Amino acid sequence: MLCFFRLHIQIAAIYFPELDPVQRLGYMKELINSLPAPNHDTMQVLFKHLCNVIDDRNQNRMTSQSMAIVFGPTLLKPEVETGNMAIHMVYQNQIVEFILNQYQNLFNENQELAGIR
Repeated sequence: MLCFFRLHIQIAAIYFPELDPVQRLGYMKELINSLPAPNHDTMQVLFKHLCNVIDDRNQNRMTSQSMAIVFGPTLLKPEVETGNMAIHMVYQNQIVEFILNQYQNLFNENQELAGIR
């Protein structure tokens, strides 16, 4: 959808146990910032909206985990289906949940969107 799958393999590397949380966050931030400006901006707006939905989780029951289950397979759909789809879905969900939980650290909302800079 948003060139996310091209980064999927790189992003999956974030979950190697030898990376500490600070390294994971830094690596993810680098990958997100490497997206073309229109893709970066679309990703930022989309994840901001999803975070706003999560903020009302007491009413709508949509936690970051629930949102990741719903949107992970759509946002990180493989270009070619290979291997075990269940394994891919686990990684997709973990990646989206990580982005949702770390949104404030991954995107600087005080800056203008990348395409406007």
